Amino acid sequence: MMQPHFLSLAPSTTRASAALSELNQALVSGGVLEPRGPVGAGNAQILLNSLAIMLMIVVPTLLATIAFAWWFRASNSRATYRPDWTYSGRVELIVWGIPLLVVLFLSGVIWIGSHDLDPARPLAGEQKPLEIQVVSLDWKWLFIYPEEGVASVNEIAVPADRPVHFTLTSATVMNMFFVPQLGSMIATMNGMVTELHLKADRPGSYYGLSAQYSGAGFADMHFLLRALPPESFAQWTAEARKSGTALDENAYLALARERAASPPRLYGSIDRALFEKVAARRLQSDASLPAGHAEPME
Repeated sequence: MMQPHFLSLAPSTTRASAALSELNQALVSGGVLEPRGPVGAGNAQILLNSLAIMLMIVVPTLLATIAFAWWFRASNSRATYRPDWTYSGRVELIVWGIPLLVVLFLSGVIWIGSHDLDPARPLAGEQKPLEIQVVSLDWKWLFIYPEEGVASVNEIAVPADRPVHFTLTSATVMNMFFVPQLGSMIATMNGMVTELHLKADRPGSYYGLSAQYSGAGFADMHFLLRALPPESFAQWTAEARKSGTALDENAYLALARERAASPPRLYGSIDRALFEKVAARRLQSDASLPAGHAEPME
């Protein structure tokens, strides 16, 4: 079993190097076809079902192309040449009926999947979901744990096999929160709050990113999600609380003004109303919309 790794509170260069190394390992570990949670498994199943349905028309078409080329070759005297042929009801039935069936099957898969995997729909389970508030910034991710009273930048720690309820907003332009191995992506938008429920069914490190271009520092919009055993998550939370840094309004504004790539960091205490202030646009820095960004829609 993979041993849990903790973001130490050592000097920032050491933290950044350790986080970058683990992030690189997570990046090559798997994608949407190697799910590690119920939502990710549902997404992967939709992809595989869609592929199988589309192959029902692709494979016969390729085989028919080969068969026609072979049968109507110049040396085949048994092939009938019909230069005046114009219409066949049977052929029309085939070329319209099969694509129609494909569309109907795909529609059914999408309809059922979109309801079963509704991002705002809580996941089944006996445990109370862990609450995490997410703020997308230029160009970093801020994660706030309102019940634990801690926060982190470009790193998430969650208990394995426990549902997680994300509430998300953006302090700048629209972004897209996505952890490929855990499941559905969700938009983060300025002045709005979206919801997402995910669960990691086993311990591990999973790569997360923004799936929507957001400006010059877009390449830095990635993070690491660590799914830890419950006791290790409690230890991570305890170590985070030992950090002397508080995430208040001033600390948040300083973080929002940073333009360079931000290494992972922890905050030992939080302003519990901070997320609501950001979502309601009551707390905006002068750098919330740097040059090159469009103004958010009202």
